[in-house]
Amino acid sequence: MNPSTAFARVLVDELVRGGVTDAVVAPGSRSAPVALALADAEVAGRLRLHVRIDERTASFLALGLAKATGRPVPVLTTSGTATAHLHAAVLEAHESGVPLLALTADRPPELRATGANQTIDQVGLYGGAVRWALDVGVPEPGREAAQNRYWRSVVAKALLIARGELSGDPGPVHLNLALREPLMPDDTAPGARPALPAGEFAGRPGGAPWTGAVPDGGGLRRAPLTGVDPAGGVRTLLVAGDAPSAVGRAAAVVADQRGWPVLAEPSSGAWGAAGALRGPALLLGAADWLAAHRPDRVVVVGRPTLSRPVNALLGDPAVTVETYGPTPRWADPGRGSTVVGSAQLDPGLALREVGPRPAAGSVAGGWAAAWADAAARVGRAVDAELDEHVGRGLTAARLARDLVATLPAGALLVLGSSTPVRDVDRLAVPRPGLTVLANRGVAGIDGTISTAVGAALAHQGAGGGPAFALMGDLTFLHDLTGLLPGSGEPRPDLTIVVPDNDGGGIFAQLEPGQPQYAASYQRVFGTPHGRDLVAVARSLGWAATAVSDAAQLVAALGAGGPRVVVVRTDAAAEAALAVRLRAAAAEALAASQP
Repeated sequence: MNPSTAFARVLVDELVRGGVTDAVVAPGSRSAPVALALADAEVAGRLRLHVRIDERTASFLALGLAKATGRPVPVLTTSGTATAHLHAAVLEAHESGVPLLALTADRPPELRATGANQTIDQVGLYGGAVRWALDVGVPEPGREAAQNRYWRSVVAKALLIARGELSGDPGPVHLNLALREPLMPDDTAPGARPALPAGEFAGRPGGAPWTGAVPDGGGLRRAPLTGVDPAGGVRTLLVAGDAPSAVGRAAAVVADQRGWPVLAEPSSGAWGAAGALRGPALLLGAADWLAAHRPDRVVVVGRPTLSRPVNALLGDPAVTVETYGPTPRWADPGRGSTVVGSAQLDPGLALREVGPRPAAGSVAGGWAAAWADAAARVGRAVDAELDEHVGRGLTAARLARDLVATLPAGALLVLGSSTPVRDVDRLAVPRPGLTVLANRGVAGIDGTISTAVGAALAHQGAGGGPAFALMGDLTFLHDLTGLLPGSGEPRPDLTIVVPDNDGGGIFAQLEPGQPQYAASYQRVFGTPHGRDLVAVARSLGWAATAVSDAAQLVAALGAGGPRVVVVRTDAAAEAALAVRLRAAAAEALAASQP
């Protein structure tokens, strides 16, 4: 067995021992030993292998798998520019705390900086975006036992760091794999499958990983939320930003027990929980109402990313802000946190200090009831505005509301960045029983289809229900290779819903859409594509249909996937509707003022 083959088999064996259940490969020559070892592991029933032709698609597929499962997922590439295509997904994994494992094949040192084909400087390629990076030593003949210990310890360490076992800070890890020829196995007969590594290449007895971590004993990483409200007199608001679902759910339990109103982003894990209010951005955007109902204290869990009004509240010097992140890297958008904590928010520990729920007649109790009443008023107002022109077809805003309302319990919903996630945050009624994910770490539109496919495969592999994704037309076009799983690759029950306004419609609702910039707007912001997205999807092998009203939408969503559903919308009309929705919310809140 040549050294590169031995290394690849040991690496894959240790990945499986360390809990890896899925791996993603983009084809290449230099990475062949590891790709073949992964394929052998799949045949042996030890993991699921996913193959994609494009490295960026492969990396976001791995990101979706890891995001949905919480387990490290390796993505393997060949050398050269292939490695650069992982960078966007690595950055998202870094900011979101997702355990992604970048395995990049490389030339051995003697072929670097020589002009060798398909060679770049890959060492440290991802900079500070990874929790750990290592240029793994080149496999050599004649040192089998020593190298086995080295290889297995490296893989085990990479998985421990990616999971954040000791740091409480999960995220991406980069192993650069320098491999010498021969790259193809030379020890098996045609069609035969190799046995598991044994002898000098054996792992720990009983399938154990080479290195494990001492379980967390409930120390600082699981510290409870502080500050019991004395006599129900402190008006406390929970703001739940993007976070692992378990963290957001635990925070919502704390808030419910303490009677705090909850402003939760869709991907927070707290969205749909008891106390989660509809339309937080619309509530906070009404300055007069907020001035009369300002909280004394805001507890932030996760990373708020969606709303300027939320960030303005967190920057208000009159409000005490406490920030709890799922990792030691906390978000502090207002630069005003008085307390920070790295808390995984175990509900049992977090509730140890909980006093009685504030009475309805107390200061905090009455204030919380006023927030709930205000959210209900805003909801009725925006529903009336969304339904006013029902005969004119679906708008993107109404689509976001109706899609969430229509999904079956147990479904997965992946939201694209840009307008869709904001429309759901502002307008949809938070629902329990849904798993909602979004790439909010860097909030890019790249790789969204692939992320949704990976998350859907993981969700359904764990027994979950159908999966849906809501993304804009440019987000859809940005990742068309995500629609190309390849022959024989598994296809999830995923329905991708695309509001198509023929370009970058979000800019019409932002400063670039103001009249004084109209001369250059379409060229540099609107960027119309002029494509029939139904035809595009069908050309790539997906069932696809266009819908224009609520009945057609319900029928399309119930048809099952893989499927693409396109809703034609108008960017200028959506921008005008956004203004009317804010005005309707403000009017409803003004009517509730004493």
